[in-house]
Amino acid sequence: MRQTKAWSDWLETRWVSPSYGGWLLLGLAVFFFAAATNTMAGWLYVISGGMLAMLAIAALLPPRSLKHVQVSRMPIYPISAGDALQVELRIDNPTPQARGLLELSDLLPFVVGAPERAALETLPAQGQYRWAYSRVMEQRGVYRWHTVHLRTAAPFGLFWRRQAFTQPAIAVVYPQVLPLSSCPLVDEQGADEQKELQSIQRPDSASEGMTRALRPYRWGDPIRMVHWRSSARYGDLRVRELEVITGGQALVIALDSGIAWPAAAFEEAVIVAASLYFYALKQKLQVSLWTAGTGTVDGQQQVLEVLAATQSDEDPRPIAGQRPDLPLVWLTPRGDRLEDLPAGSRWMLWDETGRSPSTTQRLGVLRQPEDPLQIQLQRSL
Repeated sequence: MRQTKAWSDWLETRWVSPSYGGWLLLGLAVFFFAAATNTMAGWLYVISGGMLAMLAIAALLPPRSLKHVQVSRMPIYPISAGDALQVELRIDNPTPQARGLLELSDLLPFVVGAPERAALETLPAQGQYRWAYSRVMEQRGVYRWHTVHLRTAAPFGLFWRRQAFTQPAIAVVYPQVLPLSSCPLVDEQGADEQKELQSIQRPDSASEGMTRALRPYRWGDPIRMVHWRSSARYGDLRVRELEVITGGQALVIALDSGIAWPAAAFEEAVIVAASLYFYALKQKLQVSLWTAGTGTVDGQQQVLEVLAATQSDEDPRPIAGQRPDLPLVWLTPRGDRLEDLPAGSRWMLWDETGRSPSTTQRLGVLRQPEDPLQIQLQRSL
């Protein structure tokens, strides 16, 4: 069976391959020819000859139907995991004769699913047809494919002809970004160093001149932060918001991609990295992303493209693949990889044993599979 299909495919791409009807008509033509030879009946020769003539014409027309037809692919725009990928192709017929009864196939990567197929009844003379379809992409990644097939058995359906067109396609599916209203992994990063800097650079008596804004008093605000002159003018208590001193340190979201991960845990870690990066941007922090395969990158589009393409246990990039000596949010599956993190770092650990390192427990989060990822990222450390 496999050899028969291979032989049929070889014929279909290099010349024509008989369909079921073609084989049936060929068998009848041979039968009538054999009968005519035995009986010497002329009318049997006429029937046999007519069938063979029809087979010859049916074998010549399908290749001509595909001749000069052109296929081009429109740009594919990036999407996020869970969204529908929009793919569009254009089929042009520059000839003065219309083409019809075409079968279109876009050979998608096997990890995406079966090839996308469509039937085209008529392709007008010197006209074009736009074929658009969508495919929901559940898994982030960078997907590449390049082959489009046009297939026809016009006009009699007795022989199939298939022609392959090379039209490279690249579909980038970004990881999901969770909407976070708060995130202690980012909010409390470098908190110890910040407090020390503030105690040195801004004593309690030196708060004048460092006010960023005034806002209404909230329960729990220190009385010393009330701006009495503005409170008297507005008729209610107004509190000063002071500039936060961070010491100019940058935050790096670091994905420990240079070692092997469980597949599901790694996909969660990629989602966490994307979510933390965009949350930090929303907080107007100086943030970048680090992976073993690319080193340190920044910029929204570049970060998303890196996270779409990154894989577990990837080869570290020379020099740039070394872990940066800056405050990190370190995402890893192994507790022993938490040793010697830079000062002010935080971590998130995917450990199948469910045990968090005791010496650094207050500095990070142990992933709890039973909790939704978004809720756990917003929970206090």
